[in-house]
Amino acid sequence: MLPVQNKKNIVSLGEGMTPLIRLNNLENKHGFSHLLMKDESLNPTGSFKARGISMAVSKMKELGIKKCIIPTAGSAGGALAAYCSKANIDCIVIMPTHTPDIFKKECRLYDAELILVDGLISDCAKKVNEINGNGNYFVVFTLKEPYRLEGKKTMGYEIAEQLNWKLPDAIIYPAGGGTGLIAIWKAFRELIALGWVAEPLPRMIAVQAENCAPILAAYNSPVNWKKSFAPKPSIANGLVVPDPFGMDLIQKTIYESAGDVIAVSEKAIMDGINEVTKAEGILLSPEGSAAWKALTILVAKNTINKSDKILLLNTGSGNKYTANLP
Repeated sequence: MLPVQNKKNIVSLGEGMTPLIRLNNLENKHGFSHLLMKDESLNPTGSFKARGISMAVSKMKELGIKKCIIPTAGSAGGALAAYCSKANIDCIVIMPTHTPDIFKKECRLYDAELILVDGLISDCAKKVNEINGNGNYFVVFTLKEPYRLEGKKTMGYEIAEQLNWKLPDAIIYPAGGGTGLIAIWKAFRELIALGWVAEPLPRMIAVQAENCAPILAAYNSPVNWKKSFAPKPSIANGLVVPDPFGMDLIQKTIYESAGDVIAVSEKAIMDGINEVTKAEGILLSPEGSAAWKALTILVAKNTINKSDKILLLNTGSGNKYTANLP
């Protein structure tokens, strides 16, 4: 079900099969019947990005690619630097200047060339195009590179397997570029075709930061959303993707699953980190915290019932963000 043709080309650092954790204390405190979290922070380099990057780098190795370049908000750049180090592939990472220092340090430790840009990931993408004008580097753009999606769909396979092939009622996913959301939905469609799971499939709910919520803007105004949209940085770096390349596929996933899109404030994200740390002993990434705080809004909208079987995604480690916390 994955596109590497020869096992000798697989570049792995032990990614995948992250745990599903029952959030009992939060269940009891807030009246939920069944609240689960898939904790992607336990992947190599501390985020779900390891899954997609493992697949991308494996295919680069298989195709004989020796040099690559990526624009990143932080986590994908660190993951690419690590996997390229393992595969002996040269790597350039373009990252916003305001990204927490730990993301910059890990790129340098893995011997990637790091270039900082004043602006957001969209500005980093422009810098990539400028540097790669002659096409010397393979560009690891989200979704423009086809294999990262395939690696990330393993989240969907694992969710099904870990729940004994009975899927939850709703999956709440912090979405920046949205590849993870699309990939999980792709996995479920493949599992339906295989006959391993049955419908109904979960409602797929995308969560964004209020400071940068293009998916919500497009959900509310599919044609004219860019005219009134002004992105700003967020503590949730991974959610700051002003113009997701896969917007059509993101919207398709939300509509097909009868899902929703929610935006969460910076204060709510900070509050969520403190709540979950104290209640469950888990230091969420800001992106994971956004998913948790979206629950209150979703219940108020009747998109989710407290009796539903709910699965949250924590896409990365909160340890990398401690310098940004008060």
